Amino acid sequence: MQIDKNIHRAFTLPGHFYRDKGVFDEVKEKIFAATWHYVADADVVKNPGDVYPFTLLEGVLDEPLVLVRDRESTLRCLSNVCTHRGKVIVEQPGNARLMLRCGYHGRCFRLDGSFKSMPEFGQAEGFPTAADDLPQVHVREWLGMIFVSLNPTFEFEEATRPIRERTGFLPMDTLCFEPQGTQDYIVQANWALYCDNFLEGFHIPFVHPALNEALDFGQYDYALFRYCNLQIGIADEGQPHFDLPADQPDFGKKIYAWYFWLFPNLMLNFYPWGLSLNIIEPLNHERTRVRFRSYRFENQPFNRSVNQLEKTELEDEAVVESVQRGIQSRFYLRGRFSPTMEKGVHHFHGLVADFLK
Repeated sequence: MQIDKNIHRAFTLPGHFYRDKGVFDEVKEKIFAATWHYVADADVVKNPGDVYPFTLLEGVLDEPLVLVRDRESTLRCLSNVCTHRGKVIVEQPGNARLMLRCGYHGRCFRLDGSFKSMPEFGQAEGFPTAADDLPQVHVREWLGMIFVSLNPTFEFEEATRPIRERTGFLPMDTLCFEPQGTQDYIVQANWALYCDNFLEGFHIPFVHPALNEALDFGQYDYALFRYCNLQIGIADEGQPHFDLPADQPDFGKKIYAWYFWLFPNLMLNFYPWGLSLNIIEPLNHERTRVRFRSYRFENQPFNRSVNQLEKTELEDEAVVESVQRGIQSRFYLRGRFSPTMEKGVHHFHGLVADFLK
C-alpha cells in the first residue's frame, strides 16, 4: 500500500484493497476510527438536557454514543454504555434534564459523563473511580452540524480550514435543511471506489452529459490541502454562478460549484443556492450507503433541475458498480494517474496508504 508522492510516477491502490475483507477490517480501525464523521444536525440537541443516542458507523465501527447538551448548553459526546454491566443507557432521543440513568441497575451519570450515584454500592471498596465515568468522545459543531471522532489523528479545525477560508463570505448561519434534496442510496461497491469517482472530473464528459453542458470543462481545476481537497467547477455561459467578493481566491471566475472532499468519506458541495452534503458510509467491504442531505441558503430557491443531483448520482452509481465488478478480475492489478485530472484521487490514495502504514 505505497503511493509515490510524485503523481507522474505513481500507481493507484492495488485491486485487492477494494475487494479484500481483511484489508477492510484494517481500514475500520486505522482510518474510520481515527477520523471525523458527520453525525446529525445540531438541532437534535437544541435545548439544555437534550440527548440523542446513535451508533457510529453501524455495521463497521458499531460504537454506541450519545450527544448531550448540558445545563450550560455545552455540547458533549459520551459513550452510551453503562460502566457497570455494559447496557446501552439512552435508548431514545429526548430530554434527560439533570442526569442519565441506566435502566438496568439504576447507575446515574451527570450530563458531563461523570459518575453520580449507584444503588447498593455503599460497601464497595475504592469506588467510584474515573473508570466509572462515561468516556468523552471528541465532538465539534460546524455549519449547524455535529461531527465526532473516536481517536482523531488530526484536528477538525485543521482539516476544515481550507473550506472555511474559501467559503467564508457565504451566509452559512442561514443554511436550512431542505428535505427535497435529501435521500439515501445503496451502492453495490466498495466505499473507496465511490470516493475515487467523486475526486476527479475526468469522467464528466463521458458519464454526465447534462452536467458537462453546465460546466466549462476546459477550465475545471483542483486544489489540494493536507486532509481535504477541492474541485472547482466553472460555469458555462448562461449557467448560475457565485457572485464573489474581490478578496476571494477565485475572484474573477464564474464558479458553478466548489466540490470539497474531507478525508476519508465526506463531500461538501457548495452551490449558489446552498450546500449538498454527501456522506459515504461503508456497510461492508463491497456495499456502501450514500446519504445526500441538502441545505438551502435563506431566500435562495432550491433548484434540483439546475443541479441534476439525483440524475448525476444514478450515473455515478452505475459506473462505480461497473468498476466494482471489474476489479474482481484476476487480471487487474493497479492503474496509473492522469497527472492533470486525477490529482484528487492521487491525494486520497496517498492518505489511505499513510494511514494504513
